[in-house]
Amino acid sequence: NTPHGSPLRLRFQPGSLEMAVRWAVLGLLAACVASATKESVLNMCMDAKHHKTKPGPEGALHGQCAPWKDNACCTAETSKGAHQDQSYLYNFNWNHCGVMPDKCKQHFIQDTCLYECSPNLGPWIDQVDNSWRRERILNVPLCKEDCDLWWEPFKYVFPRPADLCEKIWSNSYKYTTEHRGGGRCIQMWFDPANGNPNVAVAKYYAQNGRDASPAPRAVLLLLPAALLSLL
Repeated sequence: NTPHGSPLRLRFQPGSLEMAVRWAVLGLLAACVASATKESVLNMCMDAKHHKTKPGPEGALHGQCAPWKDNACCTAETSKGAHQDQSYLYNFNWNHCGVMPDKCKQHFIQDTCLYECSPNLGPWIDQVDNSWRRERILNVPLCKEDCDLWWEPFKYVFPRPADLCEKIWSNSYKYTTEHRGGGRCIQMWFDPANGNPNVAVAKYYAQNGRDASPAPRAVLLLLPAALLSLL
């Protein structure tokens, strides 16, 4: 609407100077929408079972979830549940196939903490229609070291590291040859003393594209109506 309360509608004759202005306005609008879309997937929490609505400080995060305490999508209670063998989070027992070795369990806890606590997975959030969540992550590019180390306890079950990381949670993760510290892959765990490296990774993929684009978020839904109002 204009300051007078009436919708803004531009009507021009083809070939006129006004037509050029019209397309310039459309271009600016598209650029603004694209910019807003990129920003909208940064520093966010997915709409899922145990996630907070918005990320924020959580000073009492437990164990391996502690690196996210300055800005987390999980609560302290959720972080404790991530470390329990019989956890209330998903009614699943890490020892359902026998006692899981501590080294192996460490990787699954790191995976749970990343999933529940990270505010940097926005570029890979996808819409789903489940009874317990409305969004999930898809094809998050894991750093080679993280995937390889996780695979080591499972080398007799999964032929390659990619088979583990991509299939164990139905393509939530994607195996990459990118290395930790390179700014092109998500680290499952990090030393908080050096800051959160996944912030820069999420920003890179938001600005430069990603292999798996999530379903358009609310800002994109406004584009058709906005463009029609200019015709």
